[in-house]
Amino acid sequence: MPSATDVLVRFENVQKSYDGESLVVKDFNLDMERGEFLTMLGPSGSGKTTCLMMLAGFEPATSGEIYLAGQPINRTPPHKRGIGMVFQNYALFPHMTVGENLAFPLEVRGMGKSERETKVTKALNMVQLGEFANRRPGQLSGGQAQRVAVARALVFDPDVVLMDEPLGALDKNLREQMQYEIKHIHETLQVTVLYVTHDQSEALTMSNRVAVFDDGVVQQLAPPDELYEKPSNAFVADFIGDNNRLLGTVTSANGETCKVKADDGSEIIAKQVNIAGEGKRTTMSLRPERVEVNPEPGKYENNFEAKALELIYLGDHIRTRMQVCGRDDFIVKIPNSTAHPQVAKGGTVKIGWSTEDCRALDPTD
Repeated sequence: MPSATDVLVRFENVQKSYDGESLVVKDFNLDMERGEFLTMLGPSGSGKTTCLMMLAGFEPATSGEIYLAGQPINRTPPHKRGIGMVFQNYALFPHMTVGENLAFPLEVRGMGKSERETKVTKALNMVQLGEFANRRPGQLSGGQAQRVAVARALVFDPDVVLMDEPLGALDKNLREQMQYEIKHIHETLQVTVLYVTHDQSEALTMSNRVAVFDDGVVQQLAPPDELYEKPSNAFVADFIGDNNRLLGTVTSANGETCKVKADDGSEIIAKQVNIAGEGKRTTMSLRPERVEVNPEPGKYENNFEAKALELIYLGDHIRTRMQVCGRDDFIVKIPNSTAHPQVAKGGTVKIGWSTEDCRALDPTD
């Protein structure tokens, strides 16, 4: 956790209800470090955008307190919070030029013309649009308009920039390009960014930390690699990347590992993360790329026969659906290299994986 002096944004026991009965955000606590890029990730309706809107001041918190630079801001109006915003629809004024759009938040703050022009030029150069100051938003491409929106959010040197699904309207290639551009801007300026998305690749690409939301609750808050490699529950394991879910009953637990009897009688050795005890059901998580086809004998603790049901060629790898441990939705990603093992549809192969990569997570009924 960041120290108290490093904390720029703090949510303290924050809750939000729109109808006075059901909570869309439940007892939310979060410290965000100065200069951090933190992403709130989750499905639609999980509460992530509501948290962003409460920080911006567009939605009041039902209970709890939000702090900015150590000061409570629940009763501070949005325009006095020193926060920049980037929306999915850009929200540019169509009757203003690009330069005028960027100058507007500076005018509102009473900044002189000379200083406004300097800041506008600097912000446009930062997003590589220095020659576009006199164009209208209608003359811009989607990517250019989004760059202008980012520049406008940064032009007045805000304490924090909030981005709400800013790349959702862009096509795949442009979206990926903008991910890297926003990441580089953050790294250069060391501005604090709170980003909201339902796109896991955006979250993993840009963030220092990611808060995974579901049903108004943060399921896990961690750096991207930790979320992927060490999910704390089955929801996070399924939501972040591809995941094989195996079910079974715990037959023994010893230290950091446990043995689980799968529904077809197979015995799986897994890393013990969150189980209810021996004789109880559990969900196991295993990433498809951590499964090896035809491994050397004795390499892994877990070794099984698998039947290849479906093969899909995806360029850098072959996505293979297999029948394993009583399940026919088990996915293995086979690297597409000259040395990759030959797997034929309907054929049977040996597969294996390590105990460390198979995580016994939520107890299940």
